[in-house]
Amino acid sequence: MHDVISPVDEQVVATVPSLTEAETDAAIERAHAAFATWRAVSPGDRARLLRRFAAVVDAHNEELAQLEVRNAGHTIGNARWEAGNVRDVLDYYAGAPERLSGRQIPVAGGLDVTFYEPLGVVGVIVPWNFPMPIAGWGFAPALAAGNTVVLKPAELTPLTAIRIGELALEAGLPKDVLTVLPGKGSIVGQRFVTNPLVRKVCFTGSTEVGKRIMAGCAEQVKRVTLELGGKSSNIVFADADLARAAASAPGSVFDNAGQDCCARSRLLVQASVYDEFMALLEQSVKAFRCEDPSLESAQMGPLISAGQRDSVRSYVDDSAVAFRGSAPEGPGYWMAPTVLTAASARDRHWREEIFGPVLSVLPFADEEEAVRLANDTEYGLSGSIWTRDLGRGIRVARGVETGALSVNSHSSVRYWTPFGGVKQSGLGRELGPDAVAAFCEVKNVFFSTEV
Repeated sequence: MHDVISPVDEQVVATVPSLTEAETDAAIERAHAAFATWRAVSPGDRARLLRRFAAVVDAHNEELAQLEVRNAGHTIGNARWEAGNVRDVLDYYAGAPERLSGRQIPVAGGLDVTFYEPLGVVGVIVPWNFPMPIAGWGFAPALAAGNTVVLKPAELTPLTAIRIGELALEAGLPKDVLTVLPGKGSIVGQRFVTNPLVRKVCFTGSTEVGKRIMAGCAEQVKRVTLELGGKSSNIVFADADLARAAASAPGSVFDNAGQDCCARSRLLVQASVYDEFMALLEQSVKAFRCEDPSLESAQMGPLISAGQRDSVRSYVDDSAVAFRGSAPEGPGYWMAPTVLTAASARDRHWREEIFGPVLSVLPFADEEEAVRLANDTEYGLSGSIWTRDLGRGIRVARGVETGALSVNSHSSVRYWTPFGGVKQSGLGRELGPDAVAAFCEVKNVFFSTEV
């Protein structure tokens, strides 16, 4: 058992089990046994169960949101959206079972057809920064394809995942089709990698851990999807709507206290408008509301833990601070939104993923330099481009090496479009119309018509 601590006031929220290796293996075996039943459920019935699951989650939106505010320190507005995202993703993939079809391929001497068949047990390892949506991105398409799922929430934030597992049973999903297994990554998560009954692992977390998971899965030739770190750029050209770009920039990096792989934590501003933009940005940052996340007005809550706060603070050199916002005093793991100016692209705070409310700013001269600086990183997950020039927007979007980009927007995730990174930001894609196929094997069958 371990205590779950609220980052808002440092109080114990709940005590939850921490499963052993034997308990994890037993749960995986039950999920494997349940797979034979779940895959045999007709596509129409599977779709109806997933829609019912979505409806039950929707009916508990406020309960889940309040739980996430307390457990993860998310603002109430964000938490409601996150619970709603689980509902929406379930509803979206409920349409997949009846539309997941193979092909007939013209061949000589017979008939050749392909089938999409589920893999078996899928292990989903969820991080602490977005416990609800990232869980849904894994289990919804996997269940739609006919797989069973074992899900490991982060030790710091297990409560909404545990509750969603209960809601799955309430909605009528058969027992052991979706199983939530709280515990240590070194035990529960590691068994997802090493147990041969788990046929695929979906992991969201740090690049360092992702590499170890990929290496473990490679030993068994086990499928893996990885969504890892990021150090995304927000590129502002001189011809952009500067007021709009400056007003939106704080939310693009300080949302969820900067604990977001998609955070636009590197701000590139064209030199000719640098001073003007920084003055606008300072107004926006100082107006950004970091406060009790249960308040409707809150835009940012605390960091997840004291250790995370200490790690983030280690990147802040007071001599590089351009300006700060404000944050409450303790208790709670609070830190004010902070803007740093980079002396060069070699600065540590410019290059490394900080995973906190820290924004680094660097000027650039022209389009070519903007693309070069944006690509000068080991990561490639998301990013934004601000310009009124359509041609420039297209050129820069094609030139920046990243998995998801927005022009004149900071939107990274839509459940109906693919999401994932390049370089060391990950492997594979989640969400979108093709996600279900990533949880299937393609089987080819040839029927001879020769007499």
